[in-house]
Amino acid sequence: MPPSSIREVARRAGVSVGTVSNVLNRPDLVAEATRNRVQAAIEELGFVRNESARRLRQGPEQGPERPDSGRARAYGIVVEDLTNPYATDVARGAERALNAAGHDALWLTSDHSADKERRILDLLEEQRATGVLIIPVGLGPAGIDRLRESGMTVVLLDHAGPDVCSAQVDHVAGGDIAAGHLLGLGRERLAFVTGLPEPLPCVERRDGAARTLAKAGGDELILLTQEALSPTEGRAAAQRLLELKPVPTGVFCANDLLAIGMINELLRLGVRVPEDIAVIGYDDIELATSAAVPLTTIRQPRMELGREAAELALAETAEGERHKHRQVVLTPELVIRESA
Repeated sequence: MPPSSIREVARRAGVSVGTVSNVLNRPDLVAEATRNRVQAAIEELGFVRNESARRLRQGPEQGPERPDSGRARAYGIVVEDLTNPYATDVARGAERALNAAGHDALWLTSDHSADKERRILDLLEEQRATGVLIIPVGLGPAGIDRLRESGMTVVLLDHAGPDVCSAQVDHVAGGDIAAGHLLGLGRERLAFVTGLPEPLPCVERRDGAARTLAKAGGDELILLTQEALSPTEGRAAAQRLLELKPVPTGVFCANDLLAIGMINELLRLGVRVPEDIAVIGYDDIELATSAAVPLTTIRQPRMELGREAAELALAETAEGERHKHRQVVLTPELVIRESA
C-alpha cells in the first residue's frame, strides 16, 4: 500500500488532523485509547511521517540561541486572484508583518473557486501550517471549526464572520463616497460596473452607492455586470454603456482595473473623460496614476489590511485559548485625480 496522508489517518481513526499531529509530536497530550487508535490507523495505512511538513509547522530544531517561543512558523495567505494588484498588495502587507515577527508566508490563490479553496486548505492542514489568512470563497463556520480543530489559526480578510478574527474595509462607506463625489459633480444618472463572480466587497460598494443615490432622489443606479474584474471587461462595459439611452454621465467601477479599461475605450471612441462621462474606480492601485486619464478612485489601505490580519493571526497563535476574537474595520478614502 502506498504511503497515506495525515488526513487519511485522521479519517480512519475517527479523530481530527490535529489529534494525529499531537500523537506524532506530543503523545503525552493524547489519551492512551485515542493514541492506540491512531497508531493502528498509521500501521494499517502505511503512513510515512513527512519531516519537511513537521518543520513547516514547528520551524527549525530548537537550539541554544532559539528558544521554543521564537521558532519560525508558516502561515498561508489565500486570496482570490494574484494577478489583481489589490490582492498582491494585501498579501505583501501580511507577509511583511509575518516576516518581521520571524515567520514565513505562503501565497496561494483560490481563483474564485470554492473547490480549489478547499484543496488549498486541505493542503495547508496536511502540511501543518500554523494558520491561514484568507479572502474566503466557500469557507464557512463549519470549515473554520475544522481548521481550528487541526490546530490552525484562521483570520478572514475583507470579510466578517461569527466567532472569528477579521480585518476588512468599510466598502459600503466606499460606495457612498464614490456616489457622493459623482453627484457633487452634477452627474445624476450613474452606472455601476462590476464583474462575475462578484465578491462580497463589490456587492457592498454597489449597495453603498445605490443607497446614496436613493437618498439624493436621483435615478436608480444602473448595473452593468461583466465576466470579470479586468481591463478587458472594462473596455467591453464602455461599449455597453454608450448603448444606453440616455447615456449615464457618471460611472463607478467596482475596481481600478475595470475603470482603466473603461477610460481607455471611451477615449478610443471619442468620448471625453471627464467632460462627457466622469469615471471613478476603487482600490488606488499603482496603475491608477498612469492611466490615460489619471484615475479618481477610492483608496483602500491594502497593505495595512494585510498587516492587521497578520497581527490578528499572530496574537491568536500566541494567546491560545485566552484569545478573544477581534474585528478590525478600516476606512477607505477618496483620491481625486482627473477622471472625475
